[in-house]
This record gives sequence, structure tokens and C-alpha cells, in this order.
Amino acid sequence: MVDDRTGRADKNGARVKVAVVGAGSWGTAVAALLTEHASPVLWARRADLARAITRQHVNAEYLPGIALPPTLAATADLAEACGAADVIVMAVPSHGFRGVLAEAAPWIGAETPVVSLAKGVEQGTLRRMTEIVAEELPAHRDELTGVLTGPNLAREVAEGQPAASVVACRDPDTAVGLQQLFMTGTLRVYTNPDVVGCELAGALKNVVAIAAGIAAGLGYGDNTRAGLITRGLAELARLGVALGGDPMTFAGLAGMGDLVATCTSDKSRNRRVGVELGRGRSLDEIVQETKMIAEGVRTTAAVLELAGRAGVEVPIATMVGAVLYEGRRPADLVPELMLRQAKSELHGMR
Repeated sequence: MVDDRTGRADKNGARVKVAVVGAGSWGTAVAALLTEHASPVLWARRADLARAITRQHVNAEYLPGIALPPTLAATADLAEACGAADVIVMAVPSHGFRGVLAEAAPWIGAETPVVSLAKGVEQGTLRRMTEIVAEELPAHRDELTGVLTGPNLAREVAEGQPAASVVACRDPDTAVGLQQLFMTGTLRVYTNPDVVGCELAGALKNVVAIAAGIAAGLGYGDNTRAGLITRGLAELARLGVALGGDPMTFAGLAGMGDLVATCTSDKSRNRRVGVELGRGRSLDEIVQETKMIAEGVRTTAAVLELAGRAGVEVPIATMVGAVLYEGRRPADLVPELMLRQAKSELHGMR
């Protein structure tokens, strides 16, 4: 367990052992940060990638040009990564989350905090990642499952640029311990008990980021982007609250903060997908040349289904879904979005 006071050592003074499961860009960046206060082991699916990280101190595939701490070790063996871990950090994308967690389950104790870094919703089941943890680890204490989320573009965090994040966990002592574990001189971490809201905000904002990218690809300017971000926030907050999130969460780092970063940065994979769609390229073409996953491509379908079940109107997500799955031309959909029935700005926000 993480020490409640410092999060940096257990009660015997030893450094906390953390398994970071998933060696993509964000998993690698988080594992590198954790070396400041803990002894992390990074799990990579491929043995050659794990060897390169351990021996060469670089993840050339997902964080090229970033020197990793020499103390960061990697492995392709889940038992080795998770067997002795005091904390499990799941850095696997939503579509592979359940499968990898099920493989790791035999080595995860009921009292071991599990933190998700994934920002997506499982297709088909519409489960959030913490719900998947509850299903795949039935003996695990639910209040020890949490999420780390916020405006955290992996490369900037790995470069040591100042950033802020939020760790959501229902157990207050564990939340504080995790906060101290993740917090460094360049990453300021806040706590939030609203796991549902933080998790949903991280997933829903990716859909709005694709819309922002489409607008940029079509050549629209700052006014359009500002309008999309603002109305996108209203949309994701409306749905998030209907699904059990705290309204205040969507005004914080997990909501507005992450939305702004993802909708405005050229480093955002979801925005880049939108830009290329706006320029007239097909989704298949874009996906084939992209090594890293843009979660919003898969999450949009789940968001639309969740909204339908909750009876919540999501016009921006509906537009994105029509482009992604129905082959509609973005330029044809913008007038439809603009000419919807006039409403009060506060409609659906309370």
C-alpha cells in the first residue's frame, strides 16, 4: 500500500513498487515521473521494446528523443511487473484494457490500488475502465480503484514542462497517497472523489477534440474553435452529470482543462484525426498511418449510445459520428449544426 502521508514509501521506509502496465507514450511518461518517488516497472507487450527501454533508456517508438531515467526498468512479463507491486497503473487503451487486466488479475491483490490512465469507454458494454476493474477483479476493493486524468499531453509531461492533473479515488487516504506518489516538481496533482465524473470527462472530451480538428481542417478560425470548445463542454457536462458525475468536475482539470488541451494542441491525436477528416481524407487512410490510438474514434459510438440511453442531446458528438461511421462530408454537416433550433445558452446546463 501507498503510505497515507507521503505516498512515497511504505511504513518500513522502502520505496513503493509500482507496475505501469502499458508502454505507450503516456504510460512511459508516467513511469518516468514515478521514478522520483517510487520504483516503477513498465510492462510492454513486446520483449524487444522492453529491452530497449531498460538498456537504452529510450522508447523510440512512442516517445522518440526523450531520455528516460536510467532507473526505469521494463519487462514483457506481467507476473514480473505486477507480482510485487504496491500500486498498479493501467496505461492500456480502452479497447485492450479488459484483456490485459484479465491476464494480470492473478497478481493483483484485493488491497492494491489500481489507477487507470485510459480515456475511453469500452465498446459494446459501454463500461468505464473502473467498472471493468470491478468486473475483472471481483475481490478487489472498489474504493481503491481510481483514475489519473487532466490536460496531460504525454510529450510535454515527459519533457518536464509544468502541468497539472487530478487523481480521483473514493478512498480519501488512498487518494492522498496517490497524489503524493504522482506529484513532482513539474506535475502538480489534485485529488477528487468523483471517479465517475473524472473518468467520463476524459473519455467524452476526445469526441469534441475530433470536432475541433474537423473545423480546423475545414479552414475555420478561432471563433469557431472557441464556440466548439464551449458548447462541447456544455455537451459533455450534460451527459456526464446524467450518468452520475459531479457538475463541478467538468469545470476542472478533468473537464475544461483536458478539453482545452486536446482541442487546441497539434500533439493531440484526436484533434489530428479531425484535421485530416476535415481536409477530406478517409478514416481508414488516417488510421492506417497512425501508430498510436486516437481513443475518440472508438469512443464516439459509445458516447452516442450512452446519450441515447440517458435521453441527452449531443449534437456535436452526433456530427462526429456521422463523419466517422456514415461517411458524411464534414462540410455538409456544419450548416446542419449551425442551423439547429435556436435555444437559450443555459438550456440543458442545469
